[in-house]
Amino acid sequence: MKATLAMVLCMAVVAMVMGADEVKYTTRFDGIDIEQVLHNDRILKSYINCLLKDAACSPDARELKRLLPDALATNCEKCSEKQKAGAEKVISFLAKNKPETWTEILAKYDKDNVYRTKYAEQAKKLGVPV
Repeated sequence: MKATLAMVLCMAVVAMVMGADEVKYTTRFDGIDIEQVLHNDRILKSYINCLLKDAACSPDARELKRLLPDALATNCEKCSEKQKAGAEKVISFLAKNKPETWTEILAKYDKDNVYRTKYAEQAKKLGVPV
């Protein structure tokens, strides 16, 4: 699950894995039920800890963490439509329901406000404050 910070975060919790010769991220983790993750504090916390700390990561969370910077930089151009929709769902959920966590994610992955500026229009459409 996983990934743009202001547009692909956790980008979100849309798990993506990129093969060496692939143009797109793999859809291997697209079957993950994002709603289940978002509404299960234990599972969500494990993803958040993986993204924010050097905590133990599940394979899909590890891939999200690895690919998140690329997804942010490229407006998730390698994401499938399902991954983009999942990212929007995660971003919107975190911004509205877990604002402290969202602030921590922004601080880590967008220290210089580059992505908040770059994706401000998209964030506004989602109702995500920038």
